Amino acid sequence: MTTRREIREGRITQGVDEQIPYSVNVAPWGTSPTSVTVVVKDASNSNTDVTATVTTGSSSVSGNVITLPTIYNLTQGNTYRVEVKFTVNGRVLECYAYIDAEL
Repeated sequence: MTTRREIREGRITQGVDEQIPYSVNVAPWGTSPTSVTVVVKDASNSNTDVTATVTTGSSSVSGNVITLPTIYNLTQGNTYRVEVKFTVNGRVLECYAYIDAEL
């Protein structure tokens, strides 16, 4: 059985002035996620890791839902890949989404 890694919402559009703490329900992959890490890469700039400059705060977990750090400070016209790594049922998994930044 193949499990799709891209989150259900797929590609997301976010305004450069917006600050959004996205959430991911990991139920399709398992229950009670632990060891959550989030990395944001600038796909428009050789997949450079920009986590430190476009996120604030930390991840949290409630049941099967991971709330990501707030994503902000995006550059207009750039596309970002948000990677969420977590552990469920002894397996280390990763899902992702793309964010297109616009005015």
